[in-house]
Amino acid sequence: MKEKVILAYSGGLDTTAIIPWLKEHFDYEVICCCIDCGQGNELDGLEERAKLSGASKLYIEDLVDDFCDNYIVPCVQAGAVYEHKYLLGTSMARPAIAKRLVEIARKEGASAICHGATGKGNDQIRFELGIKALAPDLKIIAPWRMTDIWTMKSREDEIEYCRQHGINLPFSADNSYSRDRNLWHISHEGLELEDPANEPNYDHLLVLGVTPEKAPDEPEYVTMTFEAGVPTGINGEKMKVSEIIKKLNALGGKHGIGIVDIVENRVVGMKSRGVYETPGGTILMEAHDQLEELVLDRATMEVKKDMGNKMAQIVYEGKWFTPLREAVQAFVESTQKYVTGEVKFKLYKGNIIKAGTTSPYSLYSESLASFTTGDLYDHHDADGFITLFGLPLKVRAMKMAEIEKNKK
Repeated sequence: MKEKVILAYSGGLDTTAIIPWLKEHFDYEVICCCIDCGQGNELDGLEERAKLSGASKLYIEDLVDDFCDNYIVPCVQAGAVYEHKYLLGTSMARPAIAKRLVEIARKEGASAICHGATGKGNDQIRFELGIKALAPDLKIIAPWRMTDIWTMKSREDEIEYCRQHGINLPFSADNSYSRDRNLWHISHEGLELEDPANEPNYDHLLVLGVTPEKAPDEPEYVTMTFEAGVPTGINGEKMKVSEIIKKLNALGGKHGIGIVDIVENRVVGMKSRGVYETPGGTILMEAHDQLEELVLDRATMEVKKDMGNKMAQIVYEGKWFTPLREAVQAFVESTQKYVTGEVKFKLYKGNIIKAGTTSPYSLYSESLASFTTGDLYDHHDADGFITLFGLPLKVRAMKMAEIEKNKK
């Protein structure tokens, strides 16, 4: 009886070519597993393609709600943004995918999992760390790193390899952007983006929306509600998180929100340039931040900012299934108890503009914040506070003056 391998299958040329390659070089029974994290029409026709390519079975697993509730929401609550710009769209999806691949491997009694990530990217790390954490006994096959037996170096090579194995599918050798899409975002790499000196060709590149220049000339008001840090509705309509993100994607795309051009530092040590479209995610994270401004105290916000950066690093590096991620997430969840309320803003040509935030747990006091004297604040109290708060500065200045005097 042949050993089974679970192939993380996207339906693209790379993973389609891997199917006959696995059978030829390892004599595996290949079971394809496509994880739906909101890729849309990219899933059309996958079953026929996988079977024609020699797979014995194809799983199409709907993980959209799991992805939203258990991976996106914790990162939104943490304010996890990598290198100030990247909202972790691909990074958050990989542990969800790895977990389901392991579950299918156990169900099928497979001995290995194969992925099509390249040897230069982050995804190989994210997939493999997830698999190692959940199933250390399973073998991992990464064809792009096995250059002794994976000899294909181009799309033309892969198309010819498939043709030689009786697989004639409508793949094109035309160069295009390398993209990764899910419900949260779509990433673009390649072509003119490979040179940071080039401006992105947005007319050719954008999928989810338009540039701010092409957005409507009229702003659009949006109201969002949150309960304990979780988004619960838009414009008075209750929705689950996945529905909220879909709606915000449409609104954000329409108004040119969430387009990021970044040169980021990959885990493997190189810099890479890409353009990310995250229209709904950008709105959701900004709305959550606006609500937190009202309800979190200063000291908690300071530490939470550090934890958000740490969470971003953990997720970017593929370390989701670690005690550290669990600990950071536990801290973040403890801060979300009172992040409940309503956020209103308007969308206009790439901007998210505040239009009013309310919460039953707001720590903002109008009587304290106003310039008129309130009952809780005596201006004279500031004298003693400043004296004590500035004492270390004063003591040091006096000491330095004494040293300079003794030098003369």
